[in-house]
Amino acid sequence: MGGIFYLVGVGPGDPELVSLKAVRILGSVDVVAYAQKPGSQSMALGIAQTHIALKAKHMATDIPMLVERAPAQAAYDDLAAAIGVHLKAGRSVAYLCEGDPLFYGSAIHLLDRLGAEAKVEIIPGINSLDAAAAAAGFALAVRNDVFKILPAPLDSDQLRLELECGQAVAIIKLGRHFERVRAVLIETGHASGAVVVEYASMKSQKITPLLEFEQDTVPYFALVLCRLEHKK
Repeated sequence: MGGIFYLVGVGPGDPELVSLKAVRILGSVDVVAYAQKPGSQSMALGIAQTHIALKAKHMATDIPMLVERAPAQAAYDDLAAAIGVHLKAGRSVAYLCEGDPLFYGSAIHLLDRLGAEAKVEIIPGINSLDAAAAAAGFALAVRNDVFKILPAPLDSDQLRLELECGQAVAIIKLGRHFERVRAVLIETGHASGAVVVEYASMKSQKITPLLEFEQDTVPYFALVLCRLEHKK
């Protein structure tokens, strides 16, 4: 394939957090690709819009957000094939990914499909975890601290087990799992050291101590940062 395939991390939401390298690449590529939920605009596109060259062709793909993986995997197959056509024609393609491409990023699915045959360059971005920690003034780790990243869809027993050791955790992908996660943190005695960060770095950013959070649900772009308090 003659064209270069860029996996571009565009950061957590604030356009000013897009890296200088990402800006340069977005201003020069032939094609910009991105995924979006059916019926909604791509968040990554919203972040990067002002940095994209006017000449660039846009390639939007709807990715079904379902528990069943097959529909989404089929959509990534189709997107990878379409990107491959441009690369074989010698056109450069940038795939936009909110946060960092390799931190729970959709770009990983395309890397799996195109990495062996295309020339790929990965442009790292600030992820939501770093943005949330900065917004909350929350030190993730110091010296020999053990810091964990836990996806909220883990079952409650697994969450309890992971909370038994380490000094701090970030619980991501909260969405509809929030109430259960909050209950586990309260039950295990860690709730007093936790904060909820919604929409880190965006205009709608909110930071709330977990024990003061009144809602039962949170948006997908929310996470909990928690300093673990182990009984001696």
